[in-house]
Amino acid sequence: MFFDGAGCKNLFLRNRKGDIHYLVVVEESKTVDLKKLSKDIGSTPLSFGSEERLYNNLGLMRGSVTPMGLINNTDKKVKLIIDSDLAKSQKIAVHPNVNTATIVLSLKDLEKFVHWCGNEFSYIKI
Repeated sequence: MFFDGAGCKNLFLRNRKGDIHYLVVVEESKTVDLKKLSKDIGSTPLSFGSEERLYNNLGLMRGSVTPMGLINNTDKKVKLIIDSDLAKSQKIAVHPNVNTATIVLSLKDLEKFVHWCGNEFSYIKI
């Protein structure tokens, strides 16, 4: 299947204590060094959040992780981090809260959606 946009890999992470969660969006072929990322964002060591945490925070199931899940982040406990390399892409392709479909949107539209949901985000070189 061909999409007119950069495919994304979305990682749901937590800090060591488990009281801060992160949704990290990178280009799908990129490898993420969790040790380096934790230092870059000033966090304790990061690990993947459990499926239970994913569902409780974003209303998503494993395999369906997407920034669109921020609509369910009502307590705003999940911090969105977008790889700054994605800013080079005109559009990105993400799941719309299920992994059986893909939507393509501009980063500007994603930013508008995130703000509409009441969330903040940051661009970081990953």
